[in-house]
Amino acid sequence: MKVAVITGAASGIGAGLARQAAALGMKVVLADRDQEKLDAVADELGKQALAVVTDVTSQDSLNALADKAYATFGQVDLLFNNAGVLSTGNCWEISDAQWQQAWQVNVNGIVNGLRAFVPRLLKADRPARIINTASVGGFLPSPLMAPYSATKFAVVALTESLANELATLSPHIKVSLLAPGPVKTAIFREAPSAASAQFHGMMSHLLDANGLGSDEFASLVFAAIERGEYWIVPQPEMLYPLLEARNKIIAERTPPIFAWAPETVE
Repeated sequence: MKVAVITGAASGIGAGLARQAAALGMKVVLADRDQEKLDAVADELGKQALAVVTDVTSQDSLNALADKAYATFGQVDLLFNNAGVLSTGNCWEISDAQWQQAWQVNVNGIVNGLRAFVPRLLKADRPARIINTASVGGFLPSPLMAPYSATKFAVVALTESLANELATLSPHIKVSLLAPGPVKTAIFREAPSAASAQFHGMMSHLLDANGLGSDEFASLVFAAIERGEYWIVPQPEMLYPLLEARNKIIAERTPPIFAWAPETVE
């Protein structure tokens, strides 16, 4: 029986991944800093789930998560580095604390997970897969979301580096880059700043109008994992036309525009 470890598992995409993993008969290690919501997901999944309160910004906390996962189930087959945060506003007005939180959760949270689990995965020398959650925003920079855009771009680069490093060390450990489009989560739950109120409303509407439910999204993710895909883009229509437009901007050296604006998509 396979074992999946999922950070950010108390809600949204993480909870959807946990439910799908359990539906496929896997044991699931749920990690999140929100104990109340984490316990609720674990109660829903029953004996298949182990809930471990985890702060991904702490290496000690990730090490403890790995210790508990291996002590309880003896193996890890899927590692989802999924925890993430988002802040909106003009980049120079977003507080230092918010900038630091974005880097610590979105980027260092993944690095901490890799440090905790990769040596164990290499030692086990058996098939496993690491899935790092970026975003379509990791390819399409957005105004009023600079910390999110910058960190998700970093996740794309980090994951490609990881894949090539592991390819030289083990034929058994594979890597995937997960790039969600709009998914109906609470990621825009923070109150917007005055500068970003209109943008915040637009993005919330985009989620409501075009977002997938977290369970539907998770089923697409696991289907891609089954196919062995590196690039997991469950909503390609939300990325590739806009990415083509962005690549044209770069190739032609024209001033950047907000690539998500509707008028840029034919």
